Amino acid sequence: MAFPRHRFAVNLSMLFTERPLLERPAAAAAAGFGAVEMWWPWPAAPVPPDRELDALRRALDDAGTRLVGLNFYAGQLPGPDRGALSVPGEESARFRANLGVAAGFAASLGCTALNALYGNRVAGADPRAQDALALENLVRAAEAADAVGAQVLIEALNPAESPAYPVTGSAAAVALAERVNEATGLGNARFLMDLYHLATAGEDPYAAITAYGKTCGHVQLADVPGRGQPGTGALDVPDLLARLDDAGYAGRVGLEYRAAPGTDAFGWLDELRNPPTT
Repeated sequence: MAFPRHRFAVNLSMLFTERPLLERPAAAAAAGFGAVEMWWPWPAAPVPPDRELDALRRALDDAGTRLVGLNFYAGQLPGPDRGALSVPGEESARFRANLGVAAGFAASLGCTALNALYGNRVAGADPRAQDALALENLVRAAEAADAVGAQVLIEALNPAESPAYPVTGSAAAVALAERVNEATGLGNARFLMDLYHLATAGEDPYAAITAYGKTCGHVQLADVPGRGQPGTGALDVPDLLARLDDAGYAGRVGLEYRAAPGTDAFGWLDELRNPPTT
């Protein structure tokens, strides 16, 4: 199989969550992973104290894990929010305050992928005004990412779980990334292809891989339904991974799923390397 364990990144906001944040990098390393990703770890603090940033940086370094993906501030996630950059008022200001902090933290760890979640529609707000604010803030995010040699990622979520989130398909996310690139001239806005969200939304993940597998900035996965580890749902994850290879995707794949208590969260990876004989 063309996807050995080093091609994957464990999402520390979804896995090992029974442990404190600072213990999760070591847990990922003990499970055989050298790369991790995470949501913004301080959902109430777009600008956390330096000591907290330093402590997480040390935990990642001490574990020998490389941070390969990080969200910009996205509000209460997990929780009711789905990003902040299109939300007028205080949330937009908090997103902007976070840009330099998140980009600097990522750069200090060699991370070159920063995910900017769009945010929900707000009751009573003009959607056109929200979209204009979103583009303005995505331009700022792309500039902050470019300053540290990174990409800004734009993700489509599924409308079943995020009904107020307006970017719900691969074509919409790709078009938005193209608008950001046109506005900045930097070319560093890319589509984050989350196969779980696409499949849950009813989109054909194979078609998305064919269309965008070579050009997307990052891939994440979980099985459907349930957002569990591969093998717990209906997706043929080994075949999807093979299709990613065929499409020319050479990046990491983020493991952004929930493992049921008492189950082997990564046993399916061992089967990729050692398929059962018949």
